[in-house]
Amino acid sequence: MDRSDKLYELQDLLIEEFLLRVKSGEASTADLSTVRQFLKDNNVSAVATESSPLHELVNALPFHDDNVDRIVNMASNE
Repeated sequence: MDRSDKLYELQDLLIEEFLLRVKSGEASTADLSTVRQFLKDNNVSAVATESSPLHELVNALPFHDDNVDRIVNMASNE
């Protein structure tokens, strides 16, 4: 097994651990922050479509001032 194979395996194990913690509901605030940073570092992004969990999360945030730029653009389901 060469070095890149080992790195891919390590990344897969890390992702599996993140999934286990988040899905079980046992993820701490630090775990969630680490997952967020991992996704950001790997250029993972999402579009908040109307029926998605991300859309629900954005709507639940207390930032509804029309004079403030949104950091999440909402996509339509057209």
